[in-house]
Amino acid sequence: MNKILKEKIMEAFTSVLPITAIVLMVSVVFPMPAGTILMFLVGAVLLVIGMGFFSLGADMAMMPMGEGIGIQLTKTPNLVIILFISFLMGLIITVAEPDLQVLARQVPSIRPSMILIATVGVGVGFFLVVAMVRTLFKIPLGILLVIFYVITFSITYFAPNTFIPVAFDSGGVTTGPITVPFILSMGVGVASIRSDRNSQDDSFGLVSLCSVGPIMAVLLLGIFFRPSGAAVESHTAPVVETTRDVVKDFVIEIPHYFEEVMTALGALVGFFLIFQLVSRRYKRHQVVRIVVGFLYTLIGLVVFLTGVNVGFIPVGHLLGHDLAKSAVKWILVPLSMVIGYFIVAAEPAVHVLNKQVEEISAGAISQHVMKKGLSIGMSLALAITMTRILLGIPIMWILIPGYTFALILTFFVPKIFTGIAFDSGGVCSGPMTSTFLLPLAMGACEGAGRDLMTDAFGIVAMVAMAPLVVIQLMGLIYGSKMKTSKQAVHKDVSAEDTGIIIEFEVGV
Repeated sequence: MNKILKEKIMEAFTSVLPITAIVLMVSVVFPMPAGTILMFLVGAVLLVIGMGFFSLGADMAMMPMGEGIGIQLTKTPNLVIILFISFLMGLIITVAEPDLQVLARQVPSIRPSMILIATVGVGVGFFLVVAMVRTLFKIPLGILLVIFYVITFSITYFAPNTFIPVAFDSGGVTTGPITVPFILSMGVGVASIRSDRNSQDDSFGLVSLCSVGPIMAVLLLGIFFRPSGAAVESHTAPVVETTRDVVKDFVIEIPHYFEEVMTALGALVGFFLIFQLVSRRYKRHQVVRIVVGFLYTLIGLVVFLTGVNVGFIPVGHLLGHDLAKSAVKWILVPLSMVIGYFIVAAEPAVHVLNKQVEEISAGAISQHVMKKGLSIGMSLALAITMTRILLGIPIMWILIPGYTFALILTFFVPKIFTGIAFDSGGVCSGPMTSTFLLPLAMGACEGAGRDLMTDAFGIVAMVAMAPLVVIQLMGLIYGSKMKTSKQAVHKDVSAEDTGIIIEFEVGV
């Protein structure tokens, strides 16, 4: 176990190192307080350790639990029970998602924040039901995505303009480090029961549908709640003079994030225990392994969130603010592209998705190829976002054409790539997006004199949209190559057959 943990931590180290190096190099050209840099470095160390523990915990607990529940649900003859449990699981894991709590705290016009959190939870629960129905009854994912996104964009016509970016961001932050491993594995479990040739394609798509639910639900909340533009929390860099101050700032925050994660995992552990008592699915050693996995996940998420929130948020905000106010503010565009390219690797849920894709495709779509595709998508998303902030471009001018193009592609690419692409959109917008990129956008907005509610929010939505196009284009190329390969094999077989016939005739 120690060997595996060390491997996970080394993977996290190689992922976080490029981001740390970029920020340090930028700080040389645009100096930041030494205390802020020290906080950032300590945060990076905690980030690496947290990712290592979380990744191991997800492998041991979240994925086996999700897959087991998915398989067990399909054995239940009562469809109503299947749908009710699916809704309940969607609600529980969403309300427990730390990323959503971070976003909810930054929208003070909706109080208490539990109103927004519960609304998003209901949206995910309802669409997890839709996703289960799709898998069980073999409904094409592309058709459902087109229908629901058309409905969603229609609702935006009636929603307050200042609330639309928050609504689309909620769809991205929902699919975080707790939700993604569970839902992905649940989809694999449900699809594994089916023996038809399309079951592999249908194992993906649950995350993508669950990302639509929050957008639609929060837009409806905006229509009826009618929130006004609200002030957003300002993330100022803490003043530290000694290493003791640094340690104190981190230690003070640990109990807060421990309570958040305990609330998150407590609901899941409770559901798991009830599920095990009723189904008796797991043997004793499997239960022990899952419980230990929950413990690793708890440690990993507490350390991860503490490092990211205390060490990364202040640096992101300060960096965006100073660059946007400088004479070379347009450097934010290429800099964001570089950060976006490497920051994908720091998202815990991305590793889970890449591994699942490689396994389900039997190695045809490798983790390396997925990582490259997602990195390119994130890079393009951040370049467009920073350009939008600096020029004040309305977000719908970008989202509508982008999603339209992505939905059109669903009719031309292999089905499995559609599910992977729309799942990737939600997965890319994880903890690093909401706790580093969002503050970066907020700082850039303040420095450029833009409106925070309409311009800073929306960065998560942009990050979630770009992979939809990039991964499907990758699938288009993959499908074309497979078609060419089959044609070549067919020609070779025909040539061999012709040769045999000629040889036979000569022999006669």
